[in-house]
Amino acid sequence: MRKIFLLTILTTALFSVFNANITPITPAIKDRMVKGNSWHKGCPVPLKNLRYISVKYHSFSGEDRVGELIVNKDIANSIVWVMEELYNIGYPIRQMRLVSDFNGDDWKSIEADNTSAFNCRKATGSTKWSRHSFGKAIDINPIENPYISKRGHISHKKSLRYRKRVPNHRAVLLEDSLATQIFKRHGFKWGGDWRYTKDYQHFFKWDIKLNPFKI
Repeated sequence: MRKIFLLTILTTALFSVFNANITPITPAIKDRMVKGNSWHKGCPVPLKNLRYISVKYHSFSGEDRVGELIVNKDIANSIVWVMEELYNIGYPIRQMRLVSDFNGDDWKSIEADNTSAFNCRKATGSTKWSRHSFGKAIDINPIENPYISKRGHISHKKSLRYRKRVPNHRAVLLEDSLATQIFKRHGFKWGGDWRYTKDYQHFFKWDIKLNPFKI
């Protein structure tokens, strides 16, 4: 029995491969976004410029799960390439759901430690559109990788233990983390590199020449 059990584990591991799928926003996905308050008329990006991605990832428990992301079509391929590399190195993700599942509420999404991308909202502490409103940013494991204001404030209590940036959890993103370097190799900038405010969860691809919005 033991030999059979070991063989089953090995066989499962051999056939556990990454996969992802990129599609335009369908009427069903649009309906979820509108009802879930993550997109509405007046948002700075039309739905035709967004893409829906279903993607396999490793959960914190080590299981394979399929998550959902919506991003700008300009970065959809880059996101999939990043996710494939994260999967291959075993980087864990708590969960990956559309912000629509949280009624467009960024606070609730973060409290659930949810990895997400597009959300038509204003930037933190600003009246300007967030990079997320253009589908050009993604937040990874936001509890383990918190937003810290320039005064050192962290809004989410569960993130307080991660103020000190040490590799005490596989999901913690540091400057020299493989996961951080993977994003950078694919042209993403990291909020952890900001001089005063730190946004360790935040990766984005942005060409200011193409869009002059202050974000």
